[in-house]
Amino acid sequence: MILKSLKLFLQNVQKNRTLMDTILESYIDFNILFIQEPPWSFIHSILSFSNEEGDSLVGAPNHPNWIIFSRPLNDNNDHPHVILYINTCLSYLYFFLQKDIFNHKVINCFSFFNNSDIFFMLNVYSDDHQSVLKYLKDTEVNLQNILIMAGNFNIRDSIWNPSYPFYSSHSDSLLEIADSLGFKLSNPIQQIPTQYSNNTNNTNSVINLFFLHPNSMEIDNHSINPDI
Repeated sequence: MILKSLKLFLQNVQKNRTLMDTILESYIDFNILFIQEPPWSFIHSILSFSNEEGDSLVGAPNHPNWIIFSRPLNDNNDHPHVILYINTCLSYLYFFLQKDIFNHKVINCFSFFNNSDIFFMLNVYSDDHQSVLKYLKDTEVNLQNILIMAGNFNIRDSIWNPSYPFYSSHSDSLLEIADSLGFKLSNPIQQIPTQYSNNTNNTNSVINLFFLHPNSMEIDNHSINPDI
């Protein structure tokens, strides 16, 4: 397996089940899906010894071509803010969700083996309160071979959006965290929004970001698909 041949797809689906089903069905040429705000709803009833009507199975959409990785839930009212879909063609790489490293509903840390080496990736969602930034700043981690940190960071800033005229203090914290992990912000090939507003009074924004190692051949080489 050549690492640079991995095709990653990043999307905040905003709990839209139809959109999630479309991605799972149509984006099979990708290897890993980084999903934020996944739909989490009733799937079907399962046999129960205590409930004659059956217990409710709740979760994210499934598809035979994908393996789901998500943080274990505390109760029925809990739901993850980030999940991963791994293409079944990569099952031989032994993907594993590293809950012992990061155990929070807004971040996935997962590992896989390649040529006897272990590598890590981070899938991140930060809410309006920037809880993931606080969590990462307070969590001491010493990991080697972290390939990428990507996600929806909910920070609007002129640093990554030239058409946005303002600066956010949260961006300093994010860039400091990225630097501590050895990452640099990767700029897309085309400068277009990553989130389009349904409200005509609101402007489109750039809040989905990729962070890679500075010496990576893929730095500043990812693209944004405005169609989806």
